[in-house]
Amino acid sequence: MINRKAIGYITANYTSKQHSALLESRPLASVPFMGRYRLIDFPLSNMMNAGIRTVGVVLPANYRSLVDHLGSGREWELDRKKGGLFLLQGSAYGTAKKGIRFLLRDINTNKMLFQRASEPYVVMSATNIVFNMDLSDVIDAHERSGSGVTMIYKKADRQLGDVMKLDIDNNGRVTDLCSGCAYGENEFLDCFIINRDLLLQICEEYETLDYLDLFDAIRPDFGRIDVCTYEFKGLAVGMFNEETYYRRSMEMLNPDVMHQLFTHSRPVMTKAHDTPPAKYSSGSNATNSFISAGCRIDGTVRGSTLSRDVVVESGAYVANSIIMQGCVIKRGARVENAIVDKNNVIEAGTVITGTPDNVLVVPKVALVN
Repeated sequence: MINRKAIGYITANYTSKQHSALLESRPLASVPFMGRYRLIDFPLSNMMNAGIRTVGVVLPANYRSLVDHLGSGREWELDRKKGGLFLLQGSAYGTAKKGIRFLLRDINTNKMLFQRASEPYVVMSATNIVFNMDLSDVIDAHERSGSGVTMIYKKADRQLGDVMKLDIDNNGRVTDLCSGCAYGENEFLDCFIINRDLLLQICEEYETLDYLDLFDAIRPDFGRIDVCTYEFKGLAVGMFNEETYYRRSMEMLNPDVMHQLFTHSRPVMTKAHDTPPAKYSSGSNATNSFISAGCRIDGTVRGSTLSRDVVVESGAYVANSIIMQGCVIKRGARVENAIVDKNNVIEAGTVITGTPDNVLVVPKVALVN
């Protein structure tokens, strides 16, 4: 069913404050997760499952991998004559400032998306906190509240330095927000609903402050705008740097955790590939791992995530690692506590070993035609 109440806006024009080899040639939104997914798949799927069929994605300067992944938006039912997927221009350098996900400059640049829409609400989301929720319920709750903005939050289940904490009064209204969130505090999930007319008004009123994040700009006016909240009680997985990306990926190997993110009623969609199933040779050993289609396992894989078309040769050993698309782990090689980016060949007998607290990252190898 098509949702006639809201359109979607996903911002991908930001990056981690900490330098990472994983982000040298791709934006954060297209970083692989759990082998076959990209981070942007989760907000897109949340919108698709809520019936939203008009979605704008703000692109960063290094947009190639993101555009390749999104294509026409067919997997998320966005290849349409009316509405559909809109790839939007982002400002030249985006932002790496802590906590900024909704740059006013990008919103202003692309306000035509909102001007041409007839739906009264806009669902706005970032990509580095992944969760699976029924946004239809949030849209309905926002409509009933009569508020200008509804911010989605959850009670933090750990110390989080890279998220925004919401101060909420007894009426469920936001009074302030700040960077950093302790256990049990209100963690903003970088997703909110806003009245479309209000968003256009903000674009006009705060035009001279377009270098700020939307919420930094409107913070003094929270009372006038009436910013309310919606509590999400499911699993939310935030990834802000190599350490949190690795740790959250390893946590997904626990079935009890993984099943909180994937439900039959709200599927997570991703780009389809015509790839054969993974092949396990006689004598191979793979335990507690995600093994994607197209992989060939001749050696040993334990507690790891392998993306498409990874080859682990006989005698090779991979443990507690993330191996991305097209990598080959040669005979006798050993990879532990590592993230190996695309297209790497780990030569025979090579030992690549990090620790759980200091993960070794092997940068992506560019293919030469």
